[in-house]
Amino acid sequence: MKGQTSRRSPCARAATGMLLCGLLAGAFVATAQAQAKPEGEMRWALYVTVAPAWLDPGENLGFITPFWIQYALHDALVKPMPGNIMTPSLAESWTLSPDQRVYEFKLRQGLKFHNGDPFTAEDVKFSFQRAKSSRILKEKVREIEIVDPHRVRFHLNEPFPDFMAFYGTLATASSWVVPKKYIEKIGDDGFRKQPVGLGPYKFVSNTPGIELVMEANESYWRKMPSVKRLVFKSVPEPTTRAAMLKKGEVDVAYQLDAPTALEVKRDPNLKLAFSGAIGIHFLEFFDQWDPKSPWHDRRVRLAVSYAIDRRSLNEAETLGASRLTGAMVPRKFEFALALEPHPYDPVKARQLLAEAGFPNGFDAGDFYPYPPYFSMGEAVAANLSTVGIKTKIHSMERAAFQTAWLSKKLKGLCVCIHAPYGNAASRMAEFVPGDGAFSRGVDPDVDTLFKQQAKETDRKKREAMLHQIQHLLYERVRFAPIWEYIWPSGIGARVGDPAFLKIDPYPWSAPLEDVSLRKK
Repeated sequence: MKGQTSRRSPCARAATGMLLCGLLAGAFVATAQAQAKPEGEMRWALYVTVAPAWLDPGENLGFITPFWIQYALHDALVKPMPGNIMTPSLAESWTLSPDQRVYEFKLRQGLKFHNGDPFTAEDVKFSFQRAKSSRILKEKVREIEIVDPHRVRFHLNEPFPDFMAFYGTLATASSWVVPKKYIEKIGDDGFRKQPVGLGPYKFVSNTPGIELVMEANESYWRKMPSVKRLVFKSVPEPTTRAAMLKKGEVDVAYQLDAPTALEVKRDPNLKLAFSGAIGIHFLEFFDQWDPKSPWHDRRVRLAVSYAIDRRSLNEAETLGASRLTGAMVPRKFEFALALEPHPYDPVKARQLLAEAGFPNGFDAGDFYPYPPYFSMGEAVAANLSTVGIKTKIHSMERAAFQTAWLSKKLKGLCVCIHAPYGNAASRMAEFVPGDGAFSRGVDPDVDTLFKQQAKETDRKKREAMLHQIQHLLYERVRFAPIWEYIWPSGIGARVGDPAFLKIDPYPWSAPLEDVSLRKK
């Protein structure tokens, strides 16, 4: 309201009228500033294999890890950057019409893709239409109008206050732009083999399962990168990642387990850094919608939550760094409802199981730890075993697991993690409503509330609805949240700035044009 200060971003406040969101910070100049040429090579040890699909923003299926690559090779109209969750990037500014049905973006001029093709509004429209993560937005957008080569309008079917939460954050990859002419020429498969983008780094090579190599784009519009060459190495074993860090074979080792993290901490030549809190680990009860399944009984699901020793798990897995929670939305998010986790109480868990007709426990069947959190899965399975719930652990490679999860083929239990960006609504959008990509069933009252809040333009009313939804999920034990995940990574002696948490709460190195090596 006029005369009041809002804690929301300028982009969120755009929903109240014709507001200009042109946040042109001094660091975001139209051309790369004069500076020293990029030098050196910086190497990362990743904890999962880089899938070829990650090289293409259009293939992003709603997971956050592919943005490791997007922040290097590609760029977006609007994206999270230091100090602003929705920073104008390829778009210099945008406006929202008084009826809240039309978003117009003014594009940055004079930019070229890595192959020399000019960046235009045609690329913006093409990229949105082919993006697999745009399901929700595509349902809201009636038409994309190309006004001229540097202006594009999104016409909505009706007001949608979360348009920018989905389009301008990492909730989707819908605003990340790829070259229309180039892809039409070489095809989707060809693009994944030889991607071309607008980002601060250019593709050099990709050896699947081994390493991805990129070199600096010296004409990047925001700033010239400091480091000449980036190498992302796939190293699934934490002990191997730590050993490579000690030998100087890599400069950053993501996500170390507790024993290797303590080794790194004791080494005077290395540093231990904690980052995270974007992802929430939780237990997913895949079969709770089946009346014949034990998981259909709320008391059984609640027993599982009481059976998890979250504090001991936290010390063992993340050196106590993670934030225990009973919520499915990170506490930093807009519209988040703070909820405490259920206390560790195996006696209460057994009592609930007995009340549900399982005094001796039961065989729960399959149990899937989300890769690579296998030791965590084993610890949770051990907790469940102490109250009589027996499980059979299945370990899968991450890409295979994600495919099976999305296709809804998994049965039993999962220690899962989800990390969609944005606010409480975008975080829950694919997990809570019946039509969500990961949803297995429907709570009619929750579905109704979710649809109502998506249209509500009054912020206080929306917040009340989203809080009510989160409270219902908690009361019904739809999920059993464990923690906001914060983990240790190792940093080598050559690193000047690893760019950790510059885009809080994005937990990895970004923006990659900001990473640096120490001066010799």
